[in-house]
Amino acid sequence: MKRALISDIHANLEAMRAVLADIRQQGISEIICLGDIIGYGPNPCECLDEIITRASITILGNHDQAAIFDPAGFNPVALRAVYWTRDQLNSRGSQSAINKRWDFLGELPVRHRLGMDLLVHGSPREPTNEYVFPEDVYNQNKMDALFPKIERYCFQGHTHIPGIFTTRLEFITPEDCNYEYRLTGEKIMVNVGSVGQPRDGDPRSCYVILDEETLVYRRVEYDVDTTAQKIYDISDLDDMLGDRLKSGR
Repeated sequence: MKRALISDIHANLEAMRAVLADIRQQGISEIICLGDIIGYGPNPCECLDEIITRASITILGNHDQAAIFDPAGFNPVALRAVYWTRDQLNSRGSQSAINKRWDFLGELPVRHRLGMDLLVHGSPREPTNEYVFPEDVYNQNKMDALFPKIERYCFQGHTHIPGIFTTRLEFITPEDCNYEYRLTGEKIMVNVGSVGQPRDGDPRSCYVILDEETLVYRRVEYDVDTTAQKIYDISDLDDMLGDRLKSGR
């Protein structure tokens, strides 16, 4: 059985639609979302509505959480986007649609066990807010703290940088494994990348297809200019958020 794992949509409707179309073309019906459906981007309501309908499992991301509670540690650009996103969620659509979105966000789990595997947004130690960056493979103490919390595989997002962390203190990029990695049962942490705001220098959306034996990274082109222009047209969203979509940084 194949599953699609997506993360960090960040209210980028064009990217999400392109990825969902690619998932359909791959003949996959089960979609797992690892959080941050909203935040930064111009279409939070539309993206939420789509995920509510399409995803079989959704995990709470830190931007999803920030829309519900007072955000902690957000920079001014992210904070302005949070407040604008809240206004959109409170004002777009019928009252029943508004209630449905808030109820969905409020009920999202911070982690989910899928057999021997763990689904989180951030890390197996702190599922919502902890970043695990590629350079953390040089931090022996951090890796030693994270891997004991994993039974087999952990799938996560949050950094927007796709790749695989191994117990041998390696970080394997999608390019390193030619976009396909064979699963052996050895513990790994898998960052599935970002649908709506990639930060690995490749502006194409990124997601993972998973079956029992392999995981495959998919890169999908979308209309970056349209999303960026939407951001430029919204005064409460910083132009930098549109610029970074074009650079993939």
